Amino acid sequence: MSDQGTGHLTGIQKAALVIMQLTQEHAAVIMREFNDTEAEEIVSEIVRLRRVDPTLVDGVITEFHARTMGSGMNARGGLEFAEELLQASFGAERAAGLIGRVASTMAGTSFEFLDAADANQVSSLLGGELPETKALVLAHLTPHNASEVLAKFDRATRLDVVQAIASMRIATPEAVGIVADSLKHGARAVAAPRERLEVVGGVQPLVDIINRVDVTTEHELLEALEERDPKLAEEVRARMITFADIVRLQSKDVQQVLRGIDSVLLATALKGAAKELAAVVRDNISERNRESLEEEMLHLGPTRKKQIEEARAEIGRSIRELEADGLITLYRNDEGEEEYVA
Repeated sequence: MSDQGTGHLTGIQKAALVIMQLTQEHAAVIMREFNDTEAEEIVSEIVRLRRVDPTLVDGVITEFHARTMGSGMNARGGLEFAEELLQASFGAERAAGLIGRVASTMAGTSFEFLDAADANQVSSLLGGELPETKALVLAHLTPHNASEVLAKFDRATRLDVVQAIASMRIATPEAVGIVADSLKHGARAVAAPRERLEVVGGVQPLVDIINRVDVTTEHELLEALEERDPKLAEEVRARMITFADIVRLQSKDVQQVLRGIDSVLLATALKGAAKELAAVVRDNISERNRESLEEEMLHLGPTRKKQIEEARAEIGRSIRELEADGLITLYRNDEGEEEYVA
C-alpha cells in the first residue's frame, strides 16, 4: 500500500494497521475485545495489507494519537501474520475457523461463474479433472454448493476429493487462474476471473462441506475415509457438530433444537446415550413430551446400531443448521467429544 495519506483508508483498515504495530501479546489482548464478525473484518484487512509503506503507518498512528512506536514499526501483514495473531487471541481451534472464513471470503470469486450452475453441470464439468483440481474448485464454492457437487461423484472419487481438500493449504493466484480459465473455456463462460491472493483448504473446509451433504452420503464418506485414512477420519469426526454436542448448548438453545423433533426419533437417538446427554434432553422438554419420550423408550426394545446412528445424525444435522443460521450458539471446550455407545 503506497503513501496516499490516510483519508482514503476505512476505519477497519486503520484499526488493522494500528494492531499490526503492536506486539503479538498486546494485539491479542485487543483482538479478544472484538466479536467474531469484527475480528474477521480486521483480519481480512491484515491479510490484504501485507506490506505497508511505513509513512502511511506513521500517519495512521498520528491520527489515532497513539504513542510513538519508534523505528520498529511493523509494515508486515499477510496471512501468516493474521494466523499468528488469531491463534494468540482466540486459541488454535477458534482461530482455524476464523481464518478459514476469512480465506473463503477472499478467495471466493475466481469460480463465481459456477454459482449459477447446478450440481450436475458442475460435476460433469469436473468429470475428467484430477482429484486435486476438483478439490481446488470445491474449496472455492460455498459449503452448500460444494456438498451438492460432492454428492454427485462416485464413492471412490468422493474419497479422493475429500482427502485432497484436507491436505490442500495454499494455491498461488496463477494456479487458481489457470484452473478457472480452463473450466470457463469448457463451460463457455465469458467473464474473466478476478485475481485473489490465495485459497485455503484443510480439514475445516472439508468438515463444512460434509456437514451439508445428505445423511447417507455423510455416513458412506466417513466410513470410507475411516478405511483409507483413519487419522483424517478421526479429525473430521472430532470437528463435526453431532448429537452429543447438545450438552454444549444453553438451555434455551437445547429447547430450540428439540422443538418439533419426533419423540420416536428422539427416543432412538437416546438409546444407549450417556446419562449426561439424556439428562440434558429430559430437562429441556415439557412434562407431557417427557412422558411421551419415556413411553417410546420403554417400547423401543432392541434397536439396530444403524438406526441409532441415523437418528443421531438427523438431530446433529438440525443442530448444525440452526447454528449456521445463527439461531443457536455452540460453546466448545478443550475436553473433546462426549463419548457414548448404543
